[in-house]
Amino acid sequence: MEVEELRDRVERSIRRHALIPPGGDVVCLVSGGADSTCLWHVLTELGYGVSALHVDHGLRGAESDEDARFCRDRLGAEVVDGRGAPGIARDAGMEGVAASPAPPGPTEDELRRIRYSFETDRLRATGHTASDQVETVLYRIVTSGAPGGIERRREDGVVRPLLDVRREETEAYCEAAGLPFRLDSSNPDTKRGFIRRELLPRLRELDPRADANLLRLAERGTISPALAELLESEVGTKRLDLGGGKVAVREYDRVWLERGPVPLKGEVRWGPWRIRSGEGGLKVRGWRAGDRLAGRKRKVQDVFVDAKIPRSEREAWPLVVRGDEVVAVPGLAEAPGYEGKIEAVTD
Repeated sequence: MEVEELRDRVERSIRRHALIPPGGDVVCLVSGGADSTCLWHVLTELGYGVSALHVDHGLRGAESDEDARFCRDRLGAEVVDGRGAPGIARDAGMEGVAASPAPPGPTEDELRRIRYSFETDRLRATGHTASDQVETVLYRIVTSGAPGGIERRREDGVVRPLLDVRREETEAYCEAAGLPFRLDSSNPDTKRGFIRRELLPRLRELDPRADANLLRLAERGTISPALAELLESEVGTKRLDLGGGKVAVREYDRVWLERGPVPLKGEVRWGPWRIRSGEGGLKVRGWRAGDRLAGRKRKVQDVFVDAKIPRSEREAWPLVVRGDEVVAVPGLAEAPGYEGKIEAVTD
């Protein structure tokens, strides 16, 4: 293992995906395992302002205590108690009713929420690797039918700098750098442990490229919950602002992308169209179902139908609007008072 080569790869990934500002501060969420120990050491060696945090769930008795002691003594981690955190408390019984048997322990999702509930005002990094990504994609395909993966950067300020590094590489790095690390005896009993132990070896027998193919799915399949909801439904009409001036639109079983409203100042290019106007307060946007020409009862859809514009071309056709009112359908119609005030030509 070339420790410098792995550090360079991590640094390139951080810069490429803008995960941590150069020389910036970051809190490593550490368990004591090889992945988070590698992350803590690599970021420190790269010159970031690294601190460490260990959330002690206390689920494995003396082993959990040793994990916490290791993180505190070896990694300088702040150890916080995750056993009584909100989200895992359960009722033991009610007054006048015999208490039920001890409730089941917290789920993996609950434990994850607890870990991410600390230091929320700071940038936090976790040791998720490419190996975790493969397991996650496979799990989500089976449980939801969608190949979602682990996000490199979450909206709540959690980043994953090791997503281009395999688990065996973090272990080799720790050994090469002389870093001890802890082994979690409960891992084989988790969902991830089952996938790692039972499913992936069989898939690799089927095709040695299984891991690489699942990683490609992760890059293509990580979408926001809001976009997933828009894509999955076929009822009514829904719009979603994707940022960067792009809007995803679903109308029943059809989905398309359109640009958001663009102020009509100077000249606006919209596909093959070049649109100009001396009027102030105008914008250019795409057609929406239900649009009508200002001052008229006529629907823009009827304008398209009368002009024999194919439905496949309507979503890309520009409209000139003032507020919510359509004042021109370039090349086809203008609202009263706007005749000749909007110039629109195609290349």
